[in-house]
Amino acid sequence: MKFEQLLVLVGDEPVFETALLFAGDVDPADVQRQLSRWTRTGRVVQLRKGLYALAPPFRKVIAHPFVVANRLVPPSYVSMESALAHHGLIPEHVPVTTSVTTGRTGRFTTALGVYAFHQIKQDLFWGYELMDLADGQQGFVAAPEKALLDLVHQRSGADAPEYLGELRLQNLDLLDRATLRGMAARAQSPKLARAAEVIAQRMDREAEEYELV
Repeated sequence: MKFEQLLVLVGDEPVFETALLFAGDVDPADVQRQLSRWTRTGRVVQLRKGLYALAPPFRKVIAHPFVVANRLVPPSYVSMESALAHHGLIPEHVPVTTSVTTGRTGRFTTALGVYAFHQIKQDLFWGYELMDLADGQQGFVAAPEKALLDLVHQRSGADAPEYLGELRLQNLDLLDRATLRGMAARAQSPKLARAAEVIAQRMDREAEEYELV
């Protein structure tokens, strides 16, 4: 396979798997050798075994971090601090893209960024949706309420009012009280239920303060 053929096959895909290149009358061993050579010469970036991205200036689309995260570890969805920042609920820039997965906890440091994955039980793997991202890309991202509850679930002591205060949550009007409480109840977790009530009370206080202004 020639590099020009690879560019045609990949097209506008932000990331691609080796399986994409094995279709048709090709020698898989030859394709793998070429990928290794292109990686060494800086034309292709390897993200993990079997997952690659074109390097600049050859790529047409810059892969969104959430798309990379979804593809690095399936099944997974972006959640916790990364999703909260995406929804505008915390002010800080989040340098590490954080996801939850039914697979093992792990961390990937790649040329396209750093990605952390936290294991979650299968019965808690819900509350996310396919969202539109930059350049026509789409990725699985937690709803704002679920992102917050995932964070509480994963962090020790995160149901304490002091911890929740340190998050500096903003734009709380983006949260839905009923959804937040319903998700906490569905999880059947006293810890999440306590956190949901703390956050709901804060939402009520801020709503009252806003009405008084």
